[in-house]
Order: sequence, then C-alpha cells, then structure tokens
Amino acid sequence: MRTNYPAVVVCAIVYWLLGGLWFDWLFSKQWIVLEHMSEAHASSANPVWIWPFIITFLLNLLIAFVLAQLCIWRNANTAARGAAIGVLLWLGIVGPIVCTTYMFEMRPMQLFAINEFYPLVGLCLMGSILGAWTKKAV
Repeated sequence: MRTNYPAVVVCAIVYWLLGGLWFDWLFSKQWIVLEHMSEAHASSANPVWIWPFIITFLLNLLIAFVLAQLCIWRNANTAARGAAIGVLLWLGIVGPIVCTTYMFEMRPMQLFAINEFYPLVGLCLMGSILGAWTKKAV
C-alpha cells in the first residue's frame, strides 16, 4: 500500500473539527473551571488568535501522516484495524506519558479526561478513516 494523501488531509480536518467540537461545545464549561480560567479570558480577542488554529491544523497533518505510515506498516486495511492502531498508540504512548505528567503536576484527573480523551477519540477516528480508505498499490 501507498500513502493516501487525500485521506491524510481528511483525517487532519476531522481531528481539527473534533477539537472545536470537544473544547468549545462538549466540555468548554468544565474545561474553563478546571483550568481556573474566566470565560472572559477564554474568549478574549487576541490579535494573533488565528495562529494556534493554523499550527494545530499543520500538526494534525503530521499526526495523520505518521498514523497513515503505521497503518500501512501494520497492514491496517479496515476501519476496525485502523481504529485499533489509534487506540493502541494512545494506550501505550500518549495516555501513560501525559498521565504521569498530570500526576506529578497534581492536576485533576477530570482535566486529564477532558484534555486527553480528545486525542484518544481523534486517533481512533483518524485510524478508522485511514484503514477504511486504503489506496491500493499500482
């Protein structure tokens, strides 16, 4: 199999949109409280407010590309296999690393759940897309 670049771009867009949904609609109030931030501060206009969104999208492209390479390497050619790769990456790498940091920083586990289940769902979704949308070798 070869890298399916349109699938990588779609994955980055889906993950980016999931972030907006996750942090703005689903968990915004709880996140603001757990981060000890006022709503005014969270929604304050900043002249460079667009850059975090652009950089996040570029990083999402990188994540999707690396996940695509892992899916190719592991022959994850179905949605279920791709999702499994995403879940395994989170369980074996992302979750333990960040959980350790949260424990030593004495941050609330509810904040861990909000912040870190987002990449769990995102990796699962992206893996599903990449696994289902395979590009066959020519």
